[in-house]
Amino acid sequence: MGDHRLLLVILTQFILAFISQASRCSTNEVPIVRNIRELPQNDYGRPGLSHTTVAGSLVHGFKEVEVWLQTFAPGSGTPIHRHSCEEVFVVLKGSGTLYLASNSHSKYPGTPQEFPMFANSTVHVPVNDVHQVRNTNSGEDLQVLVIISRPPVKVFTYDDWSMPHTAARLKFPYYWDERCYETLSEKDEL
Repeated sequence: MGDHRLLLVILTQFILAFISQASRCSTNEVPIVRNIRELPQNDYGRPGLSHTTVAGSLVHGFKEVEVWLQTFAPGSGTPIHRHSCEEVFVVLKGSGTLYLASNSHSKYPGTPQEFPMFANSTVHVPVNDVHQVRNTNSGEDLQVLVIISRPPVKVFTYDDWSMPHTAARLKFPYYWDERCYETLSEKDEL
């Protein structure tokens, strides 16, 4: 009888450990060192995108910063959007273009400025500035490490650069946070 109890305790501990490790929304401590290649990737229905949450607020329990690894195939990119956090891109390989509307705080974004992005460059996007990243290099992927402040990110998308801010669509939680987020927030932070 004692052997069965011991086996049951060991089996229960194993199952609980497996479940906690398998949870993609766990806030357990993140290991000090992880292999990015072992983290899940997804395109979230956006052709040409490969997204990995390296350090996430909802996925891993980070409070002040979130880090993503994103790869854009030639011709692909982000939607025109803004969010209530700062964003920094570190370009690891390839090249592309950042479109940034510097007059984002008027009634609509307006004509964006174009900034080249290239390997070993960094790009900063201020809070609530409407922007878009595109891989404009036809021969190579654009791979960036993305760092955002104040996660989880609340994204407002635009159909074009002349769309009024009041018509922008809120996407929250964002695609890679959907499965982890329990309650929705309706606060617009612009």
